[in-house]
Amino acid sequence: MPTFEPAKIEAVLENIANRRSLGLARLKPDEVSPEIIAKALEAANWAPSHHDTEPWQFSVFTGDSRLKLSEAYAEAYKIEAEESGTYKQEAYDSNLERATWAPLWISISVTPSYREDGTPVGELEEEMMAVACAVQNLHLAFAAHGLVGMWHSKGVSVHPHVADFLGLTPPSKLLGFFFCGWPSVDWPEGERGPWQDKVKFYS
Repeated sequence: MPTFEPAKIEAVLENIANRRSLGLARLKPDEVSPEIIAKALEAANWAPSHHDTEPWQFSVFTGDSRLKLSEAYAEAYKIEAEESGTYKQEAYDSNLERATWAPLWISISVTPSYREDGTPVGELEEEMMAVACAVQNLHLAFAAHGLVGMWHSKGVSVHPHVADFLGLTPPSKLLGFFFCGWPSVDWPEGERGPWQDKVKFYS
């Protein structure tokens, strides 16, 4: 049984309160060490999951591999923009560089479990909740090392072309990317309303 020392509890609470999400423009290009990445992924793997399905799946992009991810982003943008008649060359070029704007990108996907008879072990909503818990663990572990990041969950980050690039096939579903790096700005102050305003007590 673990030891629940007051100092450890305070350290955990402090880390949770100090976690920050910052956009690409406020990240340094400096690399994140493989050791830190491994620790964060291990933390993610300890997330709770309904029925012990562990439905989270990640793909890690660093270094030159980000160029291939950027190409997938650009192609996804092109497909979507040409379908809607909104294609702009500058937007394509921007997506072609997008993944180089952070030193680390981690794809986030959910892979539901099924029984032998083809029925799902759990509801998809439950599986996605488990993935969200895993991403929170991931983010907290990075924060403990002084890193910031953000879960990007729309646009090209969830486009079917990018899912194909990652080798994801149904029932797996791409839920976006977590980009991460060292902050290029002072650590932002956090803002939250009082927790008491969001809680009801019954006795």
